[in-house]
Amino acid sequence: MALTPAQMDQKIEEHFDFEARDDIEGVLSTLAPDAEHDIVGYPTGPTHGREGARTFYEGLFKDLSDGRCETVRRLYGEGFLVDESVWRGRAPGRPFGLEGRNRPLEFRLLHVIEFADNGDISRENVWIDFASIVAQLSQD
Repeated sequence: MALTPAQMDQKIEEHFDFEARDDIEGVLSTLAPDAEHDIVGYPTGPTHGREGARTFYEGLFKDLSDGRCETVRRLYGEGFLVDESVWRGRAPGRPFGLEGRNRPLEFRLLHVIEFADNGDISRENVWIDFASIVAQLSQD
C-alpha cells in the first residue's frame, strides 16, 4: 500500500527532528537497513545502509549546531517526496572543509526522499546550496 502524504510528512519530520537534536541513532532509525544515503558532492559519494550513513552524520553534528530545517514546499509522488527547505543554525566546526568559527549559517536544501513500503526512508538524496555556504563562511 502506498504511503499518504501525511505519512511521508510524519517520517521526514521525525528524521529532521532527530537531526535537530544531533541524535545519530534516531536519524539512522528512520532509514531502511539498506538505505542509499547520497549527499550530492560529498567526497564519499553515495553510501549504503545505516552504518554507511553514520560517518556523514557524525561529522555533520560536529560541524553544525543549533540547526533547524524550515520547509518551504513539498511535492509528493507515489512512494517519494521532494522537500525544499532552509537550514538555519551555527557552524562551530569545519562544515564542508570551511572554518565555521561558530558563525550563524543559513542555506537551502533540496531533499528527494524515497520510502520503503513499511515507511522507512529507502533513499535520501540531498542537494545543498554550497555556493551560499562558501559565501557566508569565506567572509572574515
